[in-house]
Amino acid sequence: MRSMNDFGNDLYTGKVSFPFVGRRRLWFLIAAILVIGSALVPVFRPIQFSIEFTGGSQFTVNDVASPDQLRATDAVQSVVPDAATRVTTVGDDSLRIQTDQLGELETREVTSALVEAFDVPDDSVSSSFIGPSWGESVTRQSLWGLAIFLVLTFLILALYFRTWKMSVAAMIGLVDVLVVTVGVYALFGFEISPAAVIGFLTILSYSLYDTTVVFDKIRENTFEDGEKSGRTFGESVNLAVNQTLVRSINTTVVAVLPTGAILFIGALWLGAQTLTDISLSIFVGTIVAAYSTLFVAAPLYSLLRENESDLKARDQRVIEARSAAVAAV
Repeated sequence: MRSMNDFGNDLYTGKVSFPFVGRRRLWFLIAAILVIGSALVPVFRPIQFSIEFTGGSQFTVNDVASPDQLRATDAVQSVVPDAATRVTTVGDDSLRIQTDQLGELETREVTSALVEAFDVPDDSVSSSFIGPSWGESVTRQSLWGLAIFLVLTFLILALYFRTWKMSVAAMIGLVDVLVVTVGVYALFGFEISPAAVIGFLTILSYSLYDTTVVFDKIRENTFEDGEKSGRTFGESVNLAVNQTLVRSINTTVVAVLPTGAILFIGALWLGAQTLTDISLSIFVGTIVAAYSTLFVAAPLYSLLRENESDLKARDQRVIEARSAAVAAV
């Protein structure tokens, strides 16, 4: 049985090679379907934003013998029949109820209804209010943070790799990660909170790290290619992706396992909502980021460079020399 080391060595030497560049049309088609599908999901299933973005009222019921979400919804709607209500179980004996913005009188009446519905003391039910202006401020700051991150990323990559084409390929890969991750959130009804936004920025950083490592190897391979090289530019890029494939897989697995543990044990079992929000975005985004680097960013960079006149001429010479060698045999 072949070991992982043997497999990695074969990838590094080119003995085994996956066609990341050679079949890029297929990968681009799949990526386009995922991006377009993710962009269309909110049209049919609107993105759920947390109360921090939309503003509203929040109630917490503690020491509940039976945390029945339907009972909480009925209690709120008995006071405000048309209220949009989101109920979340927190731990084993608590509920968090989020509603539209309620007035002071309605807040007191909902608190009393929850006390009566769950038969708990008055001090077991707490309420808080988040105004729409604060939610607008959080939304604006989140968008500014994302925009600044993307601009700085483009500039730093362009300076580091000394070519804007690597920056463009990396940025498209980052946007692909962001759109697909948000699409997954919308599709499954996951709520986007400030903690989730932090998670999005974290997975963009992870994707950037993964892309930079792969692009570093691409630069090394293509820099070494001279007139006597037996590889075309696309083949050198593909070799670099294969040479870093095992590292990308290992890094992704190492990132996903602890994040999954936090998500499925710490968050869902212990009921820590902040852990759920941030770990869920990182869990989903890390997987998407690994696919984007290998199947989108690297093949796209090859596509952007292959039509350059000097590379095109050298690739033609490589192909002609290869054909001549085959004919001679």
